[in-house]
Amino acid sequence: MFNGFKDTSYFHIGSARDLKGKDRVLYRTLEIFPGLLTWSTIIGVILFSYKAPLFVAVFIIIFDTYWLLKTAYLSIYLRQSWRRLRYNIGVDWTRRIDLIKYDHIFHLVILPFYDEPEKVAEESIQGILAARWDPKKIIIVLASEEKAGKSAEVTSHNLKTRYGNLFFDFLVTRHPADIPSEIAGKGSNITYAAKAARILLTSHGIRPHDVLVSAFDIDTVPYVHYFECLTWHFLTHADRFRASYQPVPFYNNNIWQVPAISRVVATSGTFWQMIQQERPDRLATFSSHAISMATLEKINYWQTNIVSEDSRIFWNALMFHAGNYEVVPLSYPVSMDANVGTSFWQTIKNVYKQQRRWSWGVENVPYAMFLFIKSPQIGMLKKIKYMFALVEGFWSLATNSLVIFILGWLPIIIGGGEFHDTVLSFNLPIITRNLMWLSMFGLVLSAIISLSFLPAAPDGYKPRHRFYMIIQWLLVPLTLTLFGAIPAIDAQTRLMFGKYMSFWVTPKHTRF
Repeated sequence: MFNGFKDTSYFHIGSARDLKGKDRVLYRTLEIFPGLLTWSTIIGVILFSYKAPLFVAVFIIIFDTYWLLKTAYLSIYLRQSWRRLRYNIGVDWTRRIDLIKYDHIFHLVILPFYDEPEKVAEESIQGILAARWDPKKIIIVLASEEKAGKSAEVTSHNLKTRYGNLFFDFLVTRHPADIPSEIAGKGSNITYAAKAARILLTSHGIRPHDVLVSAFDIDTVPYVHYFECLTWHFLTHADRFRASYQPVPFYNNNIWQVPAISRVVATSGTFWQMIQQERPDRLATFSSHAISMATLEKINYWQTNIVSEDSRIFWNALMFHAGNYEVVPLSYPVSMDANVGTSFWQTIKNVYKQQRRWSWGVENVPYAMFLFIKSPQIGMLKKIKYMFALVEGFWSLATNSLVIFILGWLPIIIGGGEFHDTVLSFNLPIITRNLMWLSMFGLVLSAIISLSFLPAAPDGYKPRHRFYMIIQWLLVPLTLTLFGAIPAIDAQTRLMFGKYMSFWVTPKHTRF
């Protein structure tokens, strides 16, 4: 029985299409809400810049001040997270975990792939082997797609042949194509893989309570103490089966080989996850994450009919446990690929599509709102806290950089002669410029932190390349708008009009 609400048919809603009658109308209204809020803000600033420029000018100054204070506030969290990460990377987790009983724990690692190069998957497997954990207590699930055809079969065969005997078990799954009610993507693939792995565990007599499942991307390479750090946090947690466990994604696998724009976007994503690790009450699962097999089985695995399964699994578990669920920050990294294409412009397209897919996590807003309405067991204050954080996050992503860097100048441009004659019209660009320059001091911290986590440069790289890693942060105003606000508006507008997205597989071009 689900604890959060009585009608379990609501649990795996993908969109308003899955409902009927009044529930469908309500859910559809909630799907419209995020885009409506964003577009109301944008259109409101434009309209009032013409009709009431003085009012908008005051609003812009207040908003820029808010942005400055928010930047300073988040910078404190970023610095705290940086210190904690550096400490945890240096901890002797082998010695720490030896103080508790852990030899009953198995790690199940799911590696979903489509048609990525074999060497990308191989580096992930080699990284798992290099980690400090007995490989005979690790089960690999290489999760392929039937749609990928012969190439995926060859990759699976080759990798199992080379590495299968080194682990406790090496399971290869082949997710069938065109299953009704599923969206082809990571969620449906890893759910199929996890169910197959559950049968394997039963055949070996391994309890699901003793298995930690790491749902990786195919390019995820764990840092050396990842499994020890994860196990320690799991076994020392007071309510370990009501929690997911979140590492910090670094995009270091190919960080030296990608264009500066891709580096800035990827590292900015890392910084945001670092900040969220210091605010666990706002932290949701993202990309590569871990969860107990016992918990995963209870909530019926990842949803197979949505794009953002990585974050939705948190909301599934939160609803199942009537709000008594959390994401535990590991403050420990795993390494992944930064986005890159076969050319500079293809890289730009790929970065945009990936950011739009991540922004499609806005589909969690109507889901969470709808189930909060249907779940009286969760306290009102907790509902308000979660919904404010969720809605404000997507609204800020879509609007803040536009208001600051573009729309903030509209009162001067279209405000009319009467406004141009005011002192505020003369001072608005000066005040805005000064506030923005102050907020840009956060870029210095970003540059320092990003340099501290860089891997060693490949052979042939000169000192000037490290200098490029510093000045690249001047691109932030551009990346915040082109690869933050615009794809977020794109995703929210699609949801608003019921143009539901399908899963886009990020191309993994070989870096070898």
